[in-house]
Amino acid sequence: MKIRIGNGYDIHQLVEGRPLILGGVEIPHHLGLLGHSDADVLTHAIMDAMLGALSLGDIGHYFPPTDPQWAGANSLLLLQQVNELVRDQGWEIGNIDSTIVAERPKLKPHLKNMCRMLANTLAINPDQIGIKATTNEKLGPVGREEGICALAVVLLVTQ
Repeated sequence: MKIRIGNGYDIHQLVEGRPLILGGVEIPHHLGLLGHSDADVLTHAIMDAMLGALSLGDIGHYFPPTDPQWAGANSLLLLQQVNELVRDQGWEIGNIDSTIVAERPKLKPHLKNMCRMLANTLAINPDQIGIKATTNEKLGPVGREEGICALAVVLLVTQ
């Protein structure tokens, strides 16, 4: 068995008038993430980790923010395309470990639903996905509630 490991990171600014979507789940909150697509930082970090594991660049290469076709795009649909690219290369996901960093809202009640949404999109078992949530202890832009970031590590396997 061969393995590849990739890591990903994404951050987006919190603003009024946008939904807060993380892991494909809309989270009730008075602020949402600003971005060209739905700005789902968790899904974006996972996609970058998948692409990075195979030296395939990053999501900006495949879904550039300058391309109007990706305006408001559902990141789960983009994740599905990245997963197809990875599978076409002969690889599959062994597991995903991720962390969302946000001061508010509390994300723990939503983690299982995020895991389910991502697992369904990737056609893997929910126990192959770990999602943790933490704060930045009021430090930096995330700590000041100016944004939310996510980090992900993906293990890809092939025979």
